[in-house]
Amino acid sequence: MRILRNYILTECILPFFLALGVLTSVFLLGNLIQLANLVINKGVSAAIIGKVFLLSVPTLLGYTLPLACLVGITLAFSRLSADNEIIAIRASGIYLLKLFVPFLTIGIIFSLLLFILTDRVIPYSYHAQRVALKTLGTSNPTALLEPGVFITAFEKQILFIHRIEDNRFYNITIYQPQPNGKPTRTIVAKRGEFSPVPDQDKILLKLIDGTSDEPDLQNPNNFYKLNFQKFFMTLDLSTDSKKKITKKPKGMSLRELLAEQKQLENLSIKKSYLKTEYWRKITWAFSPLIFIALGFPVSIITNKRDKRAKNVFIVIGLAVTYYLMSLGCEALSLQQVAPAHLIMWVPNAIGFFAAIILNIRLLRT
Repeated sequence: MRILRNYILTECILPFFLALGVLTSVFLLGNLIQLANLVINKGVSAAIIGKVFLLSVPTLLGYTLPLACLVGITLAFSRLSADNEIIAIRASGIYLLKLFVPFLTIGIIFSLLLFILTDRVIPYSYHAQRVALKTLGTSNPTALLEPGVFITAFEKQILFIHRIEDNRFYNITIYQPQPNGKPTRTIVAKRGEFSPVPDQDKILLKLIDGTSDEPDLQNPNNFYKLNFQKFFMTLDLSTDSKKKITKKPKGMSLRELLAEQKQLENLSIKKSYLKTEYWRKITWAFSPLIFIALGFPVSIITNKRDKRAKNVFIVIGLAVTYYLMSLGCEALSLQQVAPAHLIMWVPNAIGFFAAIILNIRLLRT
C-alpha cells in the first residue's frame, strides 16, 4: 500500500508544480505589462519595479496554490483512470477510500499553509507593495499620473485624466476642495502637457482650452466660469503621502483586523469591510482541501484518454464557481445583507457538500 501511495503522490507532483508555475506566470504577466509601462514611459527605477513585482508573487499564491492542487490531482488521477490503473487497483481489492485519505491529509496541510499565507505573508507583501507604489512620487512625481483613476497624491488637488500619451494628456478635470464647507473649485481642460520640476517633488501643468472656477469677489462662496486658452499650474506632492501609510484591511493580519474592529466599536463607523476581510481570509484557507476533495471524484469519472482535458475544464469551472460565489457573498457581507461570519461560509459549505456527494457516489460504484 505504501508503494502504491508513493507512486500516486509522485504522479501528482509534476502536474502540481507545472500548474503552479504556469498559473502564477500568467497572473504575473498582467502585472508585468503595467509595471513595464512605468519603467519605459515614466522613467521609474527598474529596482523599485522589480521589488513591486516580487512582492506581488505571495498575493497571487493565494489564488494559484489552491488551483494548482486541483489541477495536479485531476491530471494525475485522470491519467491513472485513462490507463485503466484505477480498475486494476480496484481489482486488487484496494478501496478507493484508502487512496483518498492521504490526499485529504495533503489538503489539510496545504490549507494550513494557505492560512499562514493569508494571515501573515500576503498582508505583509500587499502592504509593502502598496508602500512601494505610493512612494514612487518621491523620486518621480509624474509616475503618479495615471489615466482613468482619481489621483489624490497631490496636496489640495484631486485629478482625473482620461488619456495620457507621453507627456501629453487629454480631458483633464482638477478638483480643489475648499475649507469651511465652501463649494469645490473645478478646472477642466481638453488637453495639456506636464513636466517634472527638477530636484523638486512638483509637476508643472500646462492646460490648454478649458475653463476654471474663479471666486466671486462680491460673494466668495460662489464661483464664476472663466474660459482660458492656456493656463499654468504647479502640483505639489502631498506631504501626507510621505508619512507612514496606513494599512488597508487586505494588508492586515487576523489579529490586526480584530484590534481595528475593537478600536472602532464605540464609533459610528461602518465596520463590515473589516469583518468581511477577516472571515474571507479564514474561509479561503480551506480552498485547497475543498478543491482536492472535488478533484478526486471528478478525475475518475471517465477512463477515456480524450476526456482528460474535459475533466480539467470541469474542475476549473468548479473553482471559478467557488470564487464567484465567494465574491458574491463578500458583496452581500459588505452591504450588510447578511452577517459576515455566516455568509462567508456559504461557498465552503456548498463545496464540501458537493465533494461529499461526489465521493460517496464514486465509492459506491
